[in-house]
Amino acid sequence: MKDNQTDKDLIEKIKAIKQTLGKKLIILTHHYQRKEIVDLGDYKGDSFDLSQKAARDEEARFIVFCGVHFMAESAAILAKPHQTVQIPDMNAGCWMSDMADAYLVERAWNEVAAIVGENRITPLVYMNSDAAIKAHCGRYNGAVCTSSNAAKAFSWAFQQREKIFFFPDEHLGRNTGNALSIPADRMLVYDPEKPLGGNSKDDIRKARVFLFKGYCLVHTRFSVDNISDMRKKYPDAKIVVHPECTAEVVKASDAVGSTSFIVKYAADAPAGSTVIIGTEINLVKRLALEYPDKKILAVKDSLCPNMFKINLKNLHSCLENIGKTNIVNIDKDVKKDALIALENMLNL
Repeated sequence: MKDNQTDKDLIEKIKAIKQTLGKKLIILTHHYQRKEIVDLGDYKGDSFDLSQKAARDEEARFIVFCGVHFMAESAAILAKPHQTVQIPDMNAGCWMSDMADAYLVERAWNEVAAIVGENRITPLVYMNSDAAIKAHCGRYNGAVCTSSNAAKAFSWAFQQREKIFFFPDEHLGRNTGNALSIPADRMLVYDPEKPLGGNSKDDIRKARVFLFKGYCLVHTRFSVDNISDMRKKYPDAKIVVHPECTAEVVKASDAVGSTSFIVKYAADAPAGSTVIIGTEINLVKRLALEYPDKKILAVKDSLCPNMFKINLKNLHSCLENIGKTNIVNIDKDVKKDALIALENMLNL
């Protein structure tokens, strides 16, 4: 009871601060945030939706990003000079993003470029990466992409040059390549722990897509066995999963798409139907509440502990110290290069 009252008090305090600041403040909330945080946001969406919101908003002085750190970094890169970007918990990181640090990415790029020539490769970086990786991409006139626009980004990248180096999620890269009918033997996983990423020079010369060996722990928890079990229990159900899942899980499902795609898929499903979703559990739970006339279930409970670090207490603290603490700052040179890659994405 005490916790419920504390939550209610924090919600009222947050609403009061929002009312006081008015249009000077926008709160951006990612779909994977817990329901009480999403309910307090001005905008909810996937990383692409929220990047667009951050880029277009001229009026807000303060942008508070309820998500993980790389998302707040992207908002800070796109922010206008008069805007500050804050995140309620500076330790809300991303394992996948951490798998591709600047040193490993630079070394991987240089090794491949030495064999095929850097003027033949377009770098594409997933939004789930830190600012330094986006800056690397911008220096070679590549683009950022999200799960919403990965296919469009791949098509654009192939128009620029004949090969793509995709960082850091091998599964999104492979699933996108599969959707574009790129042969499996022309997509190489590049393991930064191995010489030449574990590939021969001939394989590198033949490849069209290089997939940096990174992955999302939330989405790789789902297995084909999980899908099979749910099919047995709910034979009439439709199963939709996120493209950060393995290619085998994607193949075993009925549909694949970004978090925004999944939200629309659930919304469009007919009343009385069963939809089974393979993505972060907070989104699945929220959709189940939003559509009580449908049975919405998770393939398996899979929580992102970093997304879960954002709570009412640290959001309230962030708002109480608006413009003062937990400010996301980007080095000037990094911002300049990363902005090229982000703007290339927004112009797709």
